Amino acid sequence: MEIRLERLSGEDAGIALLGLERPAARNALGRQLMAEFRQAVADLHSDTTTRVVVLHSLVSGVFCAGADLKERAEMTQTEAAAFVQGLRAAFTELEDLPMPVVAAMEGAAFGGGLELALCADLRVAGAEAKLGLVETALAIIPGAGGTQRLPRLIGASRAKELIFTARRISAEEAGRLGLVDRVTPAGLALDSAVSLAREILPNGPVALRMAKLAVNRGLDLDRDAGLAFEQACYAQVLPTKDRLEGLAAFREKRQPRYRGE
Repeated sequence: MEIRLERLSGEDAGIALLGLERPAARNALGRQLMAEFRQAVADLHSDTTTRVVVLHSLVSGVFCAGADLKERAEMTQTEAAAFVQGLRAAFTELEDLPMPVVAAMEGAAFGGGLELALCADLRVAGAEAKLGLVETALAIIPGAGGTQRLPRLIGASRAKELIFTARRISAEEAGRLGLVDRVTPAGLALDSAVSLAREILPNGPVALRMAKLAVNRGLDLDRDAGLAFEQACYAQVLPTKDRLEGLAAFREKRQPRYRGE
């Protein structure tokens, strides 16, 4: 197995850890890993008990080294194109998970590895992490969404600079650029990501899903269309039992007990 999906219990029930575990290839994105990854993401998509997903690596010193170039070298041009299309689809499936996703990055996150992290809603990096879209150094371009997601995150000119130069940047610089949301001491990215998930966990599950949908879809709409879409998402939370529970808890000065209903 190259993907490990673990659902936490007790007070952390509702948090799922989605782990990359291919130590021999530094979590390179090969056929087997991607097949298991897509199955895990499909399982999460239909899981109403999971409220937050934390994407991380179970291999020390690396988040994901990118595409498996040994496999790629043995592919025909047609096979390579189909495989990259599969990466693009798989990463979009991760991005489209209805619940918030937090990526915890330690070590290298290059090429497809960084493109994978860009599909998370939030990113936490250990201080020794190195990040980069390095594809132009291999005479290709980021093909799993990097040319689209990075500019939306940090702006077009900064994204172009990183892509054109194939530069590898530090976690500190990534934090300054807004590519990552939190920088932690080395080795503590997962702990910090889980802590962030714990902050999200008590909030209304339906509200979290609608908030994510409103932000993600609204980014591609003009203002008026975005406001209309927000209104449609708000309409989904109005009839929920959770909304009434939130009002009751506020009135009674207690913690709400949300059930995703």
